[in-house]
Amino acid sequence: MKKNRISRNYRIILSIARIWVVPFISLFFWANSAHAQTAMVNVQSRNPTNLNGNWQVIIDPTGIGDWKQVWQERKPQSKTDFIEYSFEGGPVLKVPGCFNSQMCELTYFEGTVWYKKQFNYSISDGKRLFLHFGAVNYIAEVYLNGQKLGSHEGGFTPFQFEITGKIKEGENSLVVKADNRRVKNGLPGTGYDWFNYGGITRDVELIETGNTCIGDYFIQLKKGSLDTVLGWVQLNGTRSKQDVEIEIPELKLRYKTKTNDDGLARVEFKSESQLWSPGNPKLYQVTVKSNTDFIADTIGFRSIEVQGNQVLLNRKPIFLKAVNIHEENPYRKARAYSTEDVRVLLDAAKELGCNLVRLAHYPHSENMVKEAERMGLMVWDELPVYQHIQFSDSLIPAKLEQMLHEMVGRDKNRCGVVVWSLSNETYPGTPNRNEALIEMTQKCHALDSTRLITHVINTQSYRDNTFDVWDPLYKYSDLVTVNEYIGWYIPWQGKPSETKWNIAFSDKPVFISEFGGEALYGNKNVPTDEACFWSEEYQEQIYKDQTEMFATIPNLCGVCPWLLFDYRSLGRMNQVYQNGYNRKGLMSENGEKKKAWYIIHEYYKKK
Repeated sequence: MKKNRISRNYRIILSIARIWVVPFISLFFWANSAHAQTAMVNVQSRNPTNLNGNWQVIIDPTGIGDWKQVWQERKPQSKTDFIEYSFEGGPVLKVPGCFNSQMCELTYFEGTVWYKKQFNYSISDGKRLFLHFGAVNYIAEVYLNGQKLGSHEGGFTPFQFEITGKIKEGENSLVVKADNRRVKNGLPGTGYDWFNYGGITRDVELIETGNTCIGDYFIQLKKGSLDTVLGWVQLNGTRSKQDVEIEIPELKLRYKTKTNDDGLARVEFKSESQLWSPGNPKLYQVTVKSNTDFIADTIGFRSIEVQGNQVLLNRKPIFLKAVNIHEENPYRKARAYSTEDVRVLLDAAKELGCNLVRLAHYPHSENMVKEAERMGLMVWDELPVYQHIQFSDSLIPAKLEQMLHEMVGRDKNRCGVVVWSLSNETYPGTPNRNEALIEMTQKCHALDSTRLITHVINTQSYRDNTFDVWDPLYKYSDLVTVNEYIGWYIPWQGKPSETKWNIAFSDKPVFISEFGGEALYGNKNVPTDEACFWSEEYQEQIYKDQTEMFATIPNLCGVCPWLLFDYRSLGRMNQVYQNGYNRKGLMSENGEKKKAWYIIHEYYKKK
């Protein structure tokens, strides 16, 4: 009875909210809020205290919770006092998890949800304590015991706060404001072709360290080498000068070095390791030890590079048999987070015949990246720099750099990650776009020169059955990466087998990063030669024509159909065939294989 009353109350609130909520906002908290810290790496190896589970919530569609200061959790102090908010008696949501999939009233909600977790903690003498979030979409404001720790913008990357000296012995109260409203000067912006899942979507954990801990490290093969490991270890704390030891027990390898006055130790040593590859996804237990800290990781070693017009993995040419994936478990209709969630997607990619997954269009969970690496799937990591970004906004450069650091920082030791993708379908005519993304490319190279870097482009022209492929960003990219939807958005202008290509940077490998068309699984007794009926046969013919055309592309190093499963997208409003889903999947949202699946499966078997 209580649950029904709560549900009914929130229906009323959400109905009222349609009058109050402004759908698109432009935020300036970057200039006036305490920022979260870049998260430490490999938190799972640090025996974290898990704060996941049930959290009490207040749904705040009008945003009035800021004015009421709900984070203070005030209680009546006299007989005449009353407080117009309360976490007690309200809904409970699971963390990690998107709120859209947990309450039907929140399915399409874009706004603020306040989360509260009470927990007990016993403080250890001489220890530091960090509060780590895997991700909160999109704006997070975090309060501990009524005091604001800071804010974070970005829905797909980790962040943390040091709470040493702020935690109390015994009971503590943690309040998080999660706001998934679309932000005009955000990353992504206000228009994107995926579902806007909101809330605390990944782990929340407490991490205890010594006074001086191993804050960060990078251990990978030197660019161009198959046996030289190059990297560094960075200490965080007051004891900056220490001995550092790296050990790989299986290789009977132990390397010793020392940190400098800034706590930084350079690393370089020879290693006769088995090289990681899709056919042999070998990983090693690696430990990093200082005088005051110890951390273990599972690391693989491989080289990835471009030589002429080929992509080389471990100095051998490889054809990238890829598929696009959104971070959505189709069966749960929710953000994919757990190992079980990501296995649904990755197992399907393996069955298709893939050796690479493009994690579109934002950094997916760390579980996704690690599980793909274990399964022998190369990973394409991507920033949410999507289409109509306002590059001329004064806040955009700092946001770009922050998200770049957070993505590369988290995944730089994952050998399965072979591509940093810094943007998708942005437009050369957008003011400041070229300057901003060229600078981003240079910064990414400075952070990590061992992987391929690219930008995904869809501004090529197609006329008289000829592609003209150009963009100033290709000059700074390792791959000429092309999204094209010939046969769906644009009709064929000739035989696929007679397609011509004029590519501005003809000395680079070409990767078709998106292609395909829409189909509703099982849609029968409709014309199969008309796009407007969303038939499987129409989609199947697109794939037949595309695979025929691929033979005409010079320097082709791989292809990547859009995409694996049908997925939720509010912009898809044909209520007969789409019903809120992008239907370009090779599989339906229920896991049924469409006819096009078999076309690309056979194509990959021959590669």
